[in-house]
Amino acid sequence: MTNRSNDAAELVEVWRGDILESTHRGHAVICRSDGEIVAQWGAPEAIIYPRSSCKMLQALPLIESGAADAAGLGTEQLALSCASHKGALIHTERVSDWLGTLDLGESDLRCGNQFPTDGPEADRLRATGEGACQLHNNCSGKHAGFLTLNKHLGGGADYHEIDHPVQRMVKDAYEEMTGETSPGFGIDGCSAPNHASSLHGFARAMARMADPSSLGGVRGAAAERLVAAMRQHPLLVAGEGRACSEMMAAMPNATAIKTGAEAVFIAILPEQKLGVALKIEDGTTRGAECAIAALLARLGVADPAHPMIAKRLTPTLRNWRGTVTGDIRPSVGLWADGAKL
Repeated sequence: MTNRSNDAAELVEVWRGDILESTHRGHAVICRSDGEIVAQWGAPEAIIYPRSSCKMLQALPLIESGAADAAGLGTEQLALSCASHKGALIHTERVSDWLGTLDLGESDLRCGNQFPTDGPEADRLRATGEGACQLHNNCSGKHAGFLTLNKHLGGGADYHEIDHPVQRMVKDAYEEMTGETSPGFGIDGCSAPNHASSLHGFARAMARMADPSSLGGVRGAAAERLVAAMRQHPLLVAGEGRACSEMMAAMPNATAIKTGAEAVFIAILPEQKLGVALKIEDGTTRGAECAIAALLARLGVADPAHPMIAKRLTPTLRNWRGTVTGDIRPSVGLWADGAKL
């Protein structure tokens, strides 16, 4: 199953001097919880893997099942369940403590070892000769959530397998929130299944997270708690220097945003009751960050002049001597002179 590149729109431009050197093409959708599309670029029906940008959907069964409350989870743990973190001590210590309350440990995780991207922790490991462990994995919080749900269900140890009760509940939640039957799944970097959907369906799921009244009952309350936790703890969702954390901090309580591998980005806007989803076809982070910054600015929740927004919206390119060589900017079609959406 493939998506034709000629369906994609030019979303981001890379300029060197006065000449356009490169473009990043992709797809973007802004919609309401009933699926009504407010704005679109490219092909809304393009099939994507959401990768880590769907972690809040994967965490819904953690709360809906009663597992989160039975384990006494607070907002920090809920934020970590949605996180793609840098493996800093603020992340690893919290995940370790969380597992300890379950009488579990690092070896119970199934996400795999990952060297941290956090500078101080990486330096510490190199200096001490200590190896990275699964706590450093950017998905360890999500997997701690899976383990919490698994303990509540009394399931087997390999909670990451596609036919495990934990993953069956995750798939059900994903399909119900997107309003689609997933066309298939792949195995993510952390070994958990990642279910595909159309970009439109995925944006609809984000709009439903933004408008929990559209869900009602237990699911609506679960969605509201997860979004509130992300907004309350942006550093736990990613970390120092990461786009998710810095941009959320630049928009206090305005929105929850989350990136995923291969240039997926989402935004959940509770005040506007809108969901945003985008995918850059070539998988580059710089393209996805620029595009989401542009959309957040046009939606009126981000100030394009704020340093943490401008850092992604219109970053300056410099060479090794520090000379300005060009810039990255949203395409004319995406930016439209910053017109409100």
